[in-house]
Amino acid sequence: MNNNDSNNRPVFVIGHKNPDTDSICAAITYANLKNKVFGGNYIACRAGHLNEETQFVLSHFDVAVPAYIKDVRTQVRDMEIRMLDGVTADLSLKNAWAKMRDADVVTLCATDGDKLSGIVTTNDIVETYMDVIDPHILSQAGTSYRNIVETLDGEMIVGDITESLNRGKVVIAAASPEMMENVIEEGDIVILGNRYETQLCAIELGASCIIVCEGAEVTRTIQSQAREHGTQVITTPHDTFVVARLINQSMPINHIMKKDNLVSFHMDDYIEDIQEVMASMRHRYFPVLDKNDHYIGMISRRNFLGAHKKRMILVDHNEKNQAVNGIEEAEIMEIVDHHRLRTIETAGPVFFRNQPLGSTCTIIYLMYREYGIEVDKTTAGLLLAAILSDTLMFRSPTCTAVDKKAGEELAAIAEVDYESFAREMFHAGSNLGGKSATEILHQDFKKFTVDDMTIGIGQINSMSAEELDEIKDKIMPELEAVTSADGLDMLFFMLTNIIDESSRVVYAGGKALHTLNSAFGLNAEGDTVSLPGVVSRKKQLLPAIVEAIQQ
Repeated sequence: MNNNDSNNRPVFVIGHKNPDTDSICAAITYANLKNKVFGGNYIACRAGHLNEETQFVLSHFDVAVPAYIKDVRTQVRDMEIRMLDGVTADLSLKNAWAKMRDADVVTLCATDGDKLSGIVTTNDIVETYMDVIDPHILSQAGTSYRNIVETLDGEMIVGDITESLNRGKVVIAAASPEMMENVIEEGDIVILGNRYETQLCAIELGASCIIVCEGAEVTRTIQSQAREHGTQVITTPHDTFVVARLINQSMPINHIMKKDNLVSFHMDDYIEDIQEVMASMRHRYFPVLDKNDHYIGMISRRNFLGAHKKRMILVDHNEKNQAVNGIEEAEIMEIVDHHRLRTIETAGPVFFRNQPLGSTCTIIYLMYREYGIEVDKTTAGLLLAAILSDTLMFRSPTCTAVDKKAGEELAAIAEVDYESFAREMFHAGSNLGGKSATEILHQDFKKFTVDDMTIGIGQINSMSAEELDEIKDKIMPELEAVTSADGLDMLFFMLTNIIDESSRVVYAGGKALHTLNSAFGLNAEGDTVSLPGVVSRKKQLLPAIVEAIQQ
């Protein structure tokens, strides 16, 4: 059974690491659009933790936080898992062999409830059958009479089928009754024919069970004697030779299965991490467990060939260093973005929509209209919040007439006064009293590669100059440490005042001040550079820094 039906395989819609409001709202609203237009299984996700502003937005519109995915490398759950039920440890070798043959596998997993208790392979069964010559093996294994009856296609006519052997050996009564006294001991299981005196002799010698072959009738006297002596009586249609050959197959797998140091894998294990382990083991099939260690099914080495890469749609980014971990192993199906092109390499052609607008959610709103899909109040609220956030309430130079028109239309649908809502939203975003300096620096933070340099740019927006001063004082002592820890050549952090439409930039890295001065034609000194009119990381700060570095 394939647990990965191709039509129902999920497609994850996800924004960048350190997600902002546009990134999260774009994932939610685009997954919603795709599900309405195409059906299927589109799931909004996030690649990082929500900032305060985005938490406020989702809470305001009563929308669930998207699931967090930290890595999209291929996992065991993306493989074709053989959903073969676990078996009980008292299953006979014969039935175990039949189950393996019918399922075309060479391994069975024994379970106790839904917990893995052991593994048995065809090799284990063959070795036991070929190598074991100890006639005490059935009692040593605690074989149940039920297993013996089933294995011999027999019937128990005297005794309790639920009991098990606990002593004695298997004996074939081929000798005369006189000779049998030297062979049969108390507790033995005796295979015999239809001779009355042989049956009676075995019972009187204390056999725990007699097996009467070839369907021979067992007289009432023998049955009565058997009850009196506590001897079980089984009849079977097979002859003595066949019974002698079959009887060891009634042994429970519990006696031969591997119980200790079992190699199993979990649904969330990454297949690149388990390949080496699988290659080093001689058996082919391995049990798969869920996060609670409940048995799910099995995988084999050949299942690697059919492993499905995770299917992804990227929103609000197109650079590899901003994408969720493991993106190079995923199947990228679409990219919807409004940033500069540093496009992730894809294995094949993808749907790629990039427009120079102020917000990814403006593009998604346009797509709702293009597909003729009605925008409900909640969706309108999310789209509006993202546009207000990314355009700083239409004040950013990235904002276009299309963004402004979209925002106004969405505000009407959502029945929201966008100016008062934006004030609440920006206040929530800059209210960072409980956060550490490192958390603040990474709240809205992106890495960029320029030539051979890695730079990081973070940004906080506020309508309060006092709030921005508090944030500046908190983050300044940590700038150098974060720059080093993140492996950056330079770090810039924008403290943007939405009302004044200006930013103060604090920085770290040897060439950071020189780069800022060069980018904006300044001769600034000290730990802060003031940039009147600069509010956009994407359209103002980043292009100027890129040009300064390249010159």
